[in-house]
Amino acid sequence: MMPAYIQNEGPPRVDRLQLLAVLGLMIISVAFVYSATLAVESSGTLAWYRHSYFKQVIWFAVGGCAAAGICVADYHALLRWSYVAYWATILTLIAVIIPHVGSMKNGGQRWIDFGSFQFQPSEFAKLAFILAQAHFLSRPVDELRQPRIFWQSIGLMALPFLLIMKEPDLGSALVLAPTGLVMLYVAGVPGRFLGQILGTGALLAALFIGDMVFAPARYRIVKMQDYQRERLMVYFGRDYADYAGDGISTAKRRQLREQEFNDSHNIRQALIAVGSGGMLGKGWRQGRQNALGFLPQLGKPNDFIFSVIAEELGFVGSVLVLVLYSVILFSGIRIAGQARDRLGKLLAVGVVALLFSHVFINVGMNIRIMPVTGIPLPLLSYGGSSVLGSLIAMGLLQNIHIHRKAY
Repeated sequence: MMPAYIQNEGPPRVDRLQLLAVLGLMIISVAFVYSATLAVESSGTLAWYRHSYFKQVIWFAVGGCAAAGICVADYHALLRWSYVAYWATILTLIAVIIPHVGSMKNGGQRWIDFGSFQFQPSEFAKLAFILAQAHFLSRPVDELRQPRIFWQSIGLMALPFLLIMKEPDLGSALVLAPTGLVMLYVAGVPGRFLGQILGTGALLAALFIGDMVFAPARYRIVKMQDYQRERLMVYFGRDYADYAGDGISTAKRRQLREQEFNDSHNIRQALIAVGSGGMLGKGWRQGRQNALGFLPQLGKPNDFIFSVIAEELGFVGSVLVLVLYSVILFSGIRIAGQARDRLGKLLAVGVVALLFSHVFINVGMNIRIMPVTGIPLPLLSYGGSSVLGSLIAMGLLQNIHIHRKAY
């Protein structure tokens, strides 16, 4: 017979506060995807059901159903398939970089085109990595002190990281590192192991930035797309003419500085949009940077959706968005603390670290504290893969919360 305190608890409930925050971000997303795309889409002959904001509603509905479905089964049952999901996404990451399979867009080969839907494997590879890493690290703490186990866990992170870099998609690859390292720390991996990997990573990052940004072109070792190197140079304020070295003509120097000015256009306009919003903003669909096309047309509903919101809702609207994200993240931390076992705790921590990394990098690049990397803002940016991945992540957190008291 069940103890009275268990009988009186009733069925476990979802985290309503987190759900309200998610719903709030979804409403804001639809409103500002509409605002960001209407000037372009309404001038054509698109039917209403082909507009971006309506597609966003459809993806929210599909993602909501997927999240609800994830909540049905105990997360232990889901994690039995974690390695299957991991290797399936690895295969899709390999497929997307194969010529004539992956679709090239904006300088990257990151999508598989299914006609009405472009599938971006990296969005799902990040979630599959969290599932596999949580499963792998949920072993007894004594085993985590073995170097072999540590390097195997690093290998789980390195494989999707390198494949995503190959696309190339620097932003999506970068979020794997903090996510994986936070999970290692929470799992109880010895500090000396983490110190070694952090030290090695910092050294490699310094060498990479020095090579890409400060070394003359003829001495450069790392090969990257021109647009990626230019984004880094803009972020660090490097003069294109100085980078080209001595001996260039005055005309060439002028051309390079004009190119530098053009390459910094997007982030410059994003900063203007954020700053011009003032306290209360210019009003929905009244932002000049948005309506007059100064913000990049392709990037407005995706990478620069935060700038659109900041211009039209001002400082108050920006803070509202950050508060909603804070509710989701802090409730996720609470869910991790209440999880009934290490497996649930690690899974929740991984999801929270992933979401935080996305938010920090995207908002950071809109206000120029981070370089532009083309990473979506969860639950706000337009895009089917991003929306589905974000809502599946929310479903995983709710699953852990619902089953926190099951034995």
